[in-house]
Amino acid sequence: MAKEQAKQEQVEQTSGEALPPVGEEIHVPGPSILPLITAIGITLMVVGITTVKELSILGSLITVVCVYRWVKSNNEEIDELPLEEHHRH
Repeated sequence: MAKEQAKQEQVEQTSGEALPPVGEEIHVPGPSILPLITAIGITLMVVGITTVKELSILGSLITVVCVYRWVKSNNEEIDELPLEEHHRH
């Protein structure tokens, strides 16, 4: 146990950031298809600029909707975290 604390203190000193205590769960966002669909929307926007205007409009709508849903789901995940986790984000 003392070795782990010494190791943690050494890492904190070199990185300048406090690490979570040993055994504390680190939050990792869940899997999502939204980044892929957002990239497809952006691609459609760019292709539409050089070809058909309607593709750009469709790509813009897809991108806006996906970014909105992505941010909304991220905020919902953050709200589910314990209160002390909110201060880290």
